[in-house]
Amino acid sequence: MAEQDPATGCPRGEQQPAATWEVRANDRSYHRQARKKFAFCLSKRKYSGNAIRTAKYSALSFLPRNLCEQFHRAANLYFLLLILLQTFPEISTVPWYTLLFPLSCLLIIRGLRDLVDDIGRHRSDRSINSRPCEILAGRRFCWQEWRDICVGDIVRLRKDSIVPADLLLLCSSEPSSLCYVETADIDGETNLKFRQALLVTHQELGSEESMAAFDGRVACEEPNSRMHSFTGVLRWRGRTHALDGDRLLLRGCRVRNTALCYGLVLYAGFDSKIMRNSGKIKRKKTKLDHLMDRLVIVIFLLLLVTSLGLAVASGFWARTFQEKHSYLAALYQHTSPAQQAFLNFWGFTILLSIIIPISMYITFEFIYLVNSCFINWDLEMYYGAKDIPAEARSTSLSDQLGQIQFIFSDKTGTLTQNIMSFKKCCINGTIYAGPGTGHGNKQAPGSGLSRELPGEQKSDAGDVTLLEAARRDEDPVLREFLRLLALCHTVMVEDRGDQLVYQAASPDEEALVLAARNLGYVFLARTQDTITIRELGRTRTYEVLAMLDFNSDRKRMSVLVRDPQGTIRLYTKGADTVILDRLRRRGPEETLTERALDRFAEETLRTLCVASREVSEAEFRAWSRRHREATVLLQHRAQELDRLYEEMEQNLQLLGATAIEDKLQDGVPETIQLLKLGNIKVWVLTGDKQETAMNIGYACRLLTDDMEILEEKEVSEILQAYWESNNNLSGGGDAPCSLSQQRPETPCHKRAIIVSGDFLDKMLHTGEVLKEKGWPWRWLRCDGAKASQDQGGLVEKAFVDLATSCQAVICCRVTPKQKALMVQLVKKHKKAVTLAIGDGANDVNMIKTADIGVGISGLEGLQAVQCSDYALAQFSFLQRLLLVHGRWNYLRICKFLRYFFYKTFAGLLAQVWFAFHSGFTAQPLYDGWFLALYNIFYTAYPVLSVGLLEQDVSAKKSLEFPELYVVGQQDELFNYRVFGVTLLHGVGTSLISFYITLWAFEDRVGTKAVGDYESFSVTVALSALLSVLVEIVLDTQYWTVLSFLMVTASLLFFCLFSFLTQSVDAYRIAPAIFRFPDASWNALTDPYVLLVVLLALVVNTLPSLTVHAVRATLGTATTQQKIHLKAKQESPVELRSHVPRGSFRRRSGYAFSHREGYAGLITRGDSLRGRDSLRGRDSLRGRDTLCDRDNLCDRDNLRDRDTLCDRDSLRDRDNLRDRDNLRDRDSLCGRDSLRDRDSLRDRDSLRDRDSLCGRDNLCDRDTVHDRDTSGSTTRALSPRRTPAVPSVCCPSV
Repeated sequence: MAEQDPATGCPRGEQQPAATWEVRANDRSYHRQARKKFAFCLSKRKYSGNAIRTAKYSALSFLPRNLCEQFHRAANLYFLLLILLQTFPEISTVPWYTLLFPLSCLLIIRGLRDLVDDIGRHRSDRSINSRPCEILAGRRFCWQEWRDICVGDIVRLRKDSIVPADLLLLCSSEPSSLCYVETADIDGETNLKFRQALLVTHQELGSEESMAAFDGRVACEEPNSRMHSFTGVLRWRGRTHALDGDRLLLRGCRVRNTALCYGLVLYAGFDSKIMRNSGKIKRKKTKLDHLMDRLVIVIFLLLLVTSLGLAVASGFWARTFQEKHSYLAALYQHTSPAQQAFLNFWGFTILLSIIIPISMYITFEFIYLVNSCFINWDLEMYYGAKDIPAEARSTSLSDQLGQIQFIFSDKTGTLTQNIMSFKKCCINGTIYAGPGTGHGNKQAPGSGLSRELPGEQKSDAGDVTLLEAARRDEDPVLREFLRLLALCHTVMVEDRGDQLVYQAASPDEEALVLAARNLGYVFLARTQDTITIRELGRTRTYEVLAMLDFNSDRKRMSVLVRDPQGTIRLYTKGADTVILDRLRRRGPEETLTERALDRFAEETLRTLCVASREVSEAEFRAWSRRHREATVLLQHRAQELDRLYEEMEQNLQLLGATAIEDKLQDGVPETIQLLKLGNIKVWVLTGDKQETAMNIGYACRLLTDDMEILEEKEVSEILQAYWESNNNLSGGGDAPCSLSQQRPETPCHKRAIIVSGDFLDKMLHTGEVLKEKGWPWRWLRCDGAKASQDQGGLVEKAFVDLATSCQAVICCRVTPKQKALMVQLVKKHKKAVTLAIGDGANDVNMIKTADIGVGISGLEGLQAVQCSDYALAQFSFLQRLLLVHGRWNYLRICKFLRYFFYKTFAGLLAQVWFAFHSGFTAQPLYDGWFLALYNIFYTAYPVLSVGLLEQDVSAKKSLEFPELYVVGQQDELFNYRVFGVTLLHGVGTSLISFYITLWAFEDRVGTKAVGDYESFSVTVALSALLSVLVEIVLDTQYWTVLSFLMVTASLLFFCLFSFLTQSVDAYRIAPAIFRFPDASWNALTDPYVLLVVLLALVVNTLPSLTVHAVRATLGTATTQQKIHLKAKQESPVELRSHVPRGSFRRRSGYAFSHREGYAGLITRGDSLRGRDSLRGRDSLRGRDTLCDRDNLCDRDNLRDRDTLCDRDSLRDRDNLRDRDNLRDRDSLCGRDSLRDRDSLRDRDSLRDRDSLCGRDNLCDRDTVHDRDTSGSTTRALSPRRTPAVPSVCCPSV
C-alpha cells in the first residue's frame, strides 16, 4: 500500500488537484461577494446558486433564438430570399404573400413543437427547484426551497429525502455519524452505500447551537465531473482534517435508514458533480436533414445557372427581335436587351423556385407527426405490467431510427432488472434448483420480508427437493451449507415489528441471505459481537469472533464464530479460484462441484464457492493475539492483516457452490442477437465493475466464448504496434498498416474490447498519459517533449478504429461524462449514426449527445426519459422500434422525397422548355391556379399515402430478417445518386409531355379547333399529372383502402378545381385572377386531345415497365429473396455456449463484483444502534471507545476457561446426537474421532451407496441415491472426460 500523506489522506507522490475552492461554513456574504473572471475584464459570481435551468428558451429569448435555429436550415433561407425578391413588382411573377403564408405556417408549426418541449423542461426545473429542505438560518433550521440553498449553508436531511446539493457530511443520528444513501438516480445501483462524517464533527456538532457556531473552512478541488473522486481538507480550530469521497453526499442521492443527517454545502446547482455530467441540450438533425440542406443548395445553384442561361438567351432574342421588327421599337424605348435580360433572370428565378416547394416541408412535418403516433399506438411496445406505452417524445427523428449503426447502452436497469435471484446450488456434489429468492431492491423497503416461521414460508418456483431435504435436517453438509449462508455476510437487518428488512452492500449477499431464509435459516439480528439466526424454528445465537471482509485482492470473505455448544468454526465464501486452492483435500465431491461450476458458467450465472472448517481453541487463541497486534500497526497494517487472513483460511472443507442470476430484462439476449444480425453494434457503458459487466455480456449474448477478449494491456499493445508500424513519430514513409493486421490470428468480428474508465481517461487525454512513467503509451513521447494535440487526435482515432472493428465493446467504471465522450468519438471519427439508451440520471449526457436518445421508463426517476427522444419500458422493445418502425419510417421518407422531387421536376420543368418557344420572356406555361394547387391537391395525396403507409415487408418479416436493416445504414434509398436518377427521370417525363403535345398541336388542331395556348397548357399539365400518378401507383408496394382513395381523390380534385377556376362566371368576376375560361372543358372534350394525353402517358410509363419486365425476365433476386437465402445458410446462435474444461474465466462473477461490505463497521460497532434514543448518543460513543484490546483479551480468556471446563460434556452430547448415524463405527471411533469428523461426514454421505455398489462405481451410487429420494428432482452432474475420476451416469430427472 502506498504511503499516505497525513495532511491530505492521499498517496505520497501522486499529484492532487489544486485546492483552490474555499468554502466557509455559515458565511453567505463571502460566497456572494466572491467573483471570478470569465471573459476579458468581465467577471461573474464564483459560487453558483442551487437553482438549475435545463430549459432552452426563456420568454424573451424564445422568438429570436428559435427563429435563428430555424433559419439555420438552408431551405428556410431559400424561401426567405424568394419572398424578398417577390416584393419587387418589376420581376415578380406571383404575389409575395403566396409564399409568405406557407413559410409562416411552417415556422409556426416547428416553433410550437419546440415550445411544447421546452415548457415540459420548465415544469421539471420548477418542480426540482421548489422542493422543500431545511436550511440553518441563524440558530435554527427553517423550511425553504432548493433554490434558496447557497454554498456554505448547513442543511438538515431526513430519511428518504433527496440530497439537494453536494454536501460534506458533518454528523448524523446513526452511531459514529454513518449515513446510508441510495444512488439509484445517479448510477442505477440500488444497493445501499454508506458515508461517514469526520470524528471531530461527529463529536463536536451535536446540537443546533454548535451547528450555528461552526466556522470551519473547506479547501477542495474546483467543481468537476469526476463522480468517484474528491480531495480536500477541513481546517477548524487550528487543525487540518483530510477529506475524501466517503465524506461526500452527492446531489441526487437519497438518504436511507438514517433518521437525520447534517451537511455543509460545497457545490451547488450547476457546480455539483451530477450537473457537471448532465451536458447541454443540442438540436438534433437527421442525416436526411443534412442531405436535404445540401440538396437545396445544389438545386438552388442549378436554378441560378438555368435562369442565367435563359436570361442571356432572352437578351440575345430581344436584340434579334428588335432588329427584325423595327416598327415595335416604341415598346422598347425605356429598356435595352441587357436590362431585359437582367429582369428576366430574376423572373425565371422566381418562376422556377417552385422546384423546391415549401409544401414538401409542411408535408414532412405531418408525416413525422403521424409516424410518431404509430409508435405511440403500437401495442407490441406497450408494457402492460406497469401500464407504460412507448412514447415518441421527438417527432422529427423517426427516419433516423432506420439508420442506426451503434447502440450505447447502460447496464443496470437497462439490460438488467437489478434483481438478484438464487437460481441453483451444488451441495456435496448434487445440484439443486434454488428456492426462488428473487428480490429486487427497487421495491419498497421491507416488502416481502415477513417474520413468519421458516416452515411456513412459501417459496417461489424452485426445487422442492432442496426444501424437503433442509426440513428433514439429516444431511450435515446441507446443514452447514445453509448455516453458512445465514452467518457469513455483512447484511444489516432492521426489525419493523412484523417485518425484517435486509440492507446489504451488494444485492448478491441479499439474495443469499434470502435463500437461506426461504430454506429455514432466518437471519434475525446482529450486534457488535453476536449474530442471531433461527434454524428450522430454533433460535440460536452465535458469537462473532472475527470478520474477514471482502476486498478485490482477496476475492473472498470469512466469519469466525463460536456456536452455542462452544465449537469455533470458520465459514468462508468467495471465488472458486481462491477457495479451491485452499481446500484440505480434493475428493469426488470436489470434482463434481467443479463440474457444477462449469455448468453454472455455461448458463451465465454468478457463482461462488462456500467452505468451512473447525478451529481449535489453541489455534484461535494464538491467531487472535497476533490479529490484535496487527490491528494497531501504523505501517503495513493491511499487508499484515491479509497475511493473517490467509493463514486462517487454509485446510477448508468444501461445502458446495451457489449460482445467482442477475436477471436480465425479458428478451434482452434475443434483441441483441437481432440487432447484431442487422449490423448494429452494441456497446455497453456502465459504472459497474469489469467482472459484473462481462458476466452480463455473456448472459445477453453480447460476448461469446469464441471471441478474443482484448483487455487494457492487449489494447495498448495493439495501438503501440500500430503506431510504430505507421511511423507516426519518426515520419517514415512506409505504407500504413491497419489495426486488423496487428493480431491477424483472430478476425475482427470475433473480438471484443473491455476497458475501464481510468484507461479511457488516460488514453484520451494524451497529456496525462505522458506524465506517468511506465504507462504503456510512453511510446508517444517524442524526444521527451509533450505530445501534441495532433498526436492525441491520432490516438483517439486509432482507438476508435480498433473498437469499431470489434464485435462488442464494454466500458466499465465510466463516469457520465465519459459515456458522452465515447458517443462523441464514434460520431466524430466514424460519422456514424448513434443511439444511446439508459434509465438513470447518469445516462442523461450520453442520451443528449447521441443522434437518438432512448430513455427507459424505470423506477430510478424520469431524468433519462425527460431528456430522451423516445421512451420505452423495456430494452427488448428496441428491436421493434428500430427494425420495424425505424426501417419503415426510413423507407417511407425516402420514397416520399424521391417521388416529391420527381413529380415536381416532371410537372414544372416544362416551364423551361416552354421558354425556348416563348421568346425567353418568363411567361408561365400553366395557369397560376394549377401551379398553386399542383403540390397541394393534385399530387400531394398519393405521395402522402406513401410517406404514411408504405411497407416493403410486414413487421413479422422485418424481425425475421433483420439484415434488411442494412439498407438504411448504407443510405441506399436516398442519396446523391438516387437524387440524380430522380432528376433525370423527371426531366425525361417533362420533355416527353411537352414535346409530344407540341408535336401534336403544331400542324393540326382538333375537331373543335383546339390549338390555342390555353388548351396546349391544359394538355401538357394533364399528361404530366397522369404520368406522375401512374409512376407512383406502379411503385407502391403496400396497398390499402386509404392509398386507393388518395389516388382517386387527386384525379377528382384536378377535375373539380380545373372546372371551378376555369369557369366563365369566375372569369367575368375577376379576369385578372381566372385567366383560362373553359380551357379544360374545351380541351378534354376533344378526343384528339385525349389521344395525345394517352400517347404521352404510354411513352412516359414505358421506361418503368421495361425495367420491371427486365428484372422479372432475368430472374434478378429481390433483396428479400437474397436475405432469405442468406438466413438459411446461417446457423442460429444459442444462449448456452460451451466453456472449456478447467476454464475459470467466466466463473465467480459474484466474488469479483462484490464490493467491500460493512465488516469494519460491524466489528467496530459503528453501525449498530443501542436501545437508547438519540439523546443517549454520547453514552454510545463512550461505549464504543471502551471496547479496548485488554478487555477483549480478558473476555477471550474467560471464554476459553469456560469452554475447556465443559468441552468433554459437549463432545459426549454431540456423540449422542449422532449415535444413530455412527452406530456401525462407534467401536472404531472414540473421543479422538472428532478430529476426523470431516472425513466421517464424507463416509456418512456414501454409506448407502457403498453397500450397494462400492465407492468406485459412482454411476451406480448416483442411481441408487435417486431411487432412495423417490422421484426427487435432484440432478447429479455428468462428469466430463477426466482420467482421475470414473464416469458417472446422469439419472433422468
